[in-house]
Amino acid sequence: MTPGARLAAVIEILDAVELSTTAAAEAIIRSYFRARRYAGSKDRRAVSEKVYAVIRNRARLDWWIAGATGNMEPTSRSRVLSSLLLLDRQSPDAVAALFDGEGHGPAAMTGDESDLAANLAGKPLHHDAMPDGVIHEVPAWLMPPLEDRFGEHFAAEMAALNMPAPVDVRVNTGRVTRQQARKSLLRDEIKSEDTPLSSVGLRLTEHTNLDRTRAFSKGLIEVQDEGSQLISLLCQARPGMIVIDYCAGGGGKTLALADFMGMQGNEATAGRLIACDVSAKRLGRMDERLKRAGAEAVRRIVLEPDNLPIDLLNSADRVLVDAPCSGSGAWRRHPEARWRLNPERLGERINEQRTVLRESAKLVKPGGRLIYATCSVLGQENEDQIDRFLAEHPDFGSLPIGEIWVEATGIIAPAGTTRAKGLYLSPAGAGTDGFYCAVLEKSRE
Repeated sequence: MTPGARLAAVIEILDAVELSTTAAAEAIIRSYFRARRYAGSKDRRAVSEKVYAVIRNRARLDWWIAGATGNMEPTSRSRVLSSLLLLDRQSPDAVAALFDGEGHGPAAMTGDESDLAANLAGKPLHHDAMPDGVIHEVPAWLMPPLEDRFGEHFAAEMAALNMPAPVDVRVNTGRVTRQQARKSLLRDEIKSEDTPLSSVGLRLTEHTNLDRTRAFSKGLIEVQDEGSQLISLLCQARPGMIVIDYCAGGGGKTLALADFMGMQGNEATAGRLIACDVSAKRLGRMDERLKRAGAEAVRRIVLEPDNLPIDLLNSADRVLVDAPCSGSGAWRRHPEARWRLNPERLGERINEQRTVLRESAKLVKPGGRLIYATCSVLGQENEDQIDRFLAEHPDFGSLPIGEIWVEATGIIAPAGTTRAKGLYLSPAGAGTDGFYCAVLEKSRE
């Protein structure tokens, strides 16, 4: 692909991202190139990097676009054009040469676009006149709850949430040790190092495709952020227990729980692991992963409204609720998600969280634990939900997360991550995606 053709691809992909309300940018990029097999690996990498660069700097690009001409509405095309000037520091002439309408490149620049390029030439991306929300790439309506959550660390956390995330994998310790998994990856020329907090994780030193590695194909590893691994560890699932993953989705945490319960060994002593979800399609996605990991004994149940399986009521030693949420803690992986979130959608998620907490609590046996987790950094979805739940369910009490952390990981939690109302993980504070976790115990009486 020529440089111009790459830019045209970036614009087309950004248009698709803008139109979609659910599809991740990563999935849209994969779909785009699946239909264009002629594009080489360097083309795919260059286009992907530019797409994400525009998304991660969208608010600042839009601020310049709106101010430079006074009447231009931001579009995918104008954002790409502006990024060449503000991020790549190219000259107006160089940009015009790319937007020349030749071949498969973008159409020639209009007069307004030429004026925009002239006005942005030599300008820095950051300007002191920018509102705080623009500087930190955050929708204005989310500024108050985020500032409340992070306090003096707000700027550092917002910067970290806007950086690319590393690739972490969880080692299937029922089959190999971390050292053995690292050696297997190295045979495929993939370097990794131990994750600093999770005792079952490896962090790749660079982004790469794991699908064709022996470690992946043999079920020795699963791609999973270190924070997600830690949530699984905090469940303290053990062989012989009855464990329910209530919002299992694609099964990332289900697979981790299966490993911790020894479901790849003697299934007679492993206990019972049940993966639940309201979507049969989502549950179906884990079939291949469970088979690869040797955990096919996991039971899958499609949940129906107000119709929990009778045999599971008051039965579980552990119920993990990885609740549907805003996904604000995963913005570094899905930066487009921050611009799709709105107060109405957040309200819907909050209502869903209340429902799943109320329903999942019915499955916990006396003395059992309910583990509530989100990949959100917003208090409304986290500690506020726990406060409300405990007020309505006096038979549950909150357990000290700091003690559970030490028991589960064998190390002291990073400063500021464990508090009275739960565990708070974040990119700047812990080096993970943003996660919240609270462990609640049901009274034995």
